[in-house]
Amino acid sequence: MTDLEHISPVRHRRNKSERRITGCVFDIKKYAIHDGPGIRTTVFFKGCPLQCQWCQNPEGWRRYPEHGLRRGRCVGCGQCVEVCTAQAISLVEDQPVTDASKCNLCGECVNVCAAGAREIIGQEMAVSEVMVEIKKDVIFYDQSGGGVTFSGGEPLMQPDFLLALLEQCQTQEIHTAVDTSCYAKPEIVEMVSEKTDLFLCDLKHMDSDVHERFTGVGNNLILDNIRRLSEAGKRIVIRIPVIPGFNDDRANIEATGKFAASLPGVSRMDLLPYNRGGKEKSARLTADVKLMQTETPDEEKMSSIAENLNNYGFEVKIGG
Repeated sequence: MTDLEHISPVRHRRNKSERRITGCVFDIKKYAIHDGPGIRTTVFFKGCPLQCQWCQNPEGWRRYPEHGLRRGRCVGCGQCVEVCTAQAISLVEDQPVTDASKCNLCGECVNVCAAGAREIIGQEMAVSEVMVEIKKDVIFYDQSGGGVTFSGGEPLMQPDFLLALLEQCQTQEIHTAVDTSCYAKPEIVEMVSEKTDLFLCDLKHMDSDVHERFTGVGNNLILDNIRRLSEAGKRIVIRIPVIPGFNDDRANIEATGKFAASLPGVSRMDLLPYNRGGKEKSARLTADVKLMQTETPDEEKMSSIAENLNNYGFEVKIGG
């Protein structure tokens, strides 16, 4: 079964009144200023069909809540072992080890951890619960030209949840942006596009084989979906994570510029320099997540890439 086959078909319009639509969220960030225009609230969806080796949010890979441990905070007291009725935690050389296959995410180990070392990453939330958080900052959206951005992970992996939230925002006249890899079934992209004001499309590499080697999937579907959004007249910002040794060579940057220049909907290009925060976060996850580590590109390198893309007629912003 392919990653896309895991994504449920969009049933939202047919039976939204028949069920309480929920989704898995791992963070809601207030006063975000790098995820679209103005002051925004960014909602991070859990689950992603890509596994980018430089990912800044590896806690967003899995669709379900998962256990996390900040090892530097752990004092090895063993209280988590004592309260775990599922016997999922054991002490190995005075350090707790969690068997994810046994853990039922009851949260008792989190509650008993006085050092704040243990956590559950992600929670199922109803559309109404998310909207409560979004609407708290409407005054800031109105004053700054901001709104809400749905990010992840990959928000298109939870299409019913995303569509319900977009509809609610549309009703409340809240500007919406979707930060996406565009790796999803075309029919999902089409339905989401009808209710989205702005797309922040990640464009990682123009060579499909290289793309697959570093992310787990090729880029043909991604490029096709970005073209479809452009043809539909949607406003698009292309975001390029600049990863030394992966996509920062001149040939790839020029191929990216040529592709973006062929899309009338592209209004800007953002260059996002690599940082190692994702690798540090991956150490907190119970699941084994292996990420690459490289150096953050310096200002000279970023300016050179920006100048190259400027030649294709784009406004280029460094840092998103």
